[in-house]
Amino acid sequence: MSVAPLGALLALACWGAGAAAQQPAGPALDVASIERGRALLANRHETGCVLCHVVPGFAAGGELGPSLAGIAQRGPADQLRQRIADARLLNPHTIMPVYGNVKGLQSVAPAYQGQPVLSAQGLDDIVAYLMALAR
Repeated sequence: MSVAPLGALLALACWGAGAAAQQPAGPALDVASIERGRALLANRHETGCVLCHVVPGFAAGGELGPSLAGIAQRGPADQLRQRIADARLLNPHTIMPVYGNVKGLQSVAPAYQGQPVLSAQGLDDIVAYLMALAR
């Protein structure tokens, strides 16, 4: 299977998986949480991160994407957040699914149309966990 169809399959598989659980109940959370970030990374149904990446702190990880070990030393938190939200902005040929943007997505199940996989809070939480690994 070539990379393009595989990327499309990953994007479709990951698209609807976590959309229903993206918004926290109750008042909006605005402080990034390392614990929530770790939980999101671990949840194969919401993010799927561990399916493609080796993530420090987890026993198993995929090898399709780059290892996330040392990710905090590779660039600033805002760039990491941008990569997770929509890696297409930095690499139009990426196979990484889009987690924080809905622009340009096609063939999305009607129940998930117009909804990003991760909320802004979820993106912040994942970045907080990955950046904390450097400490």
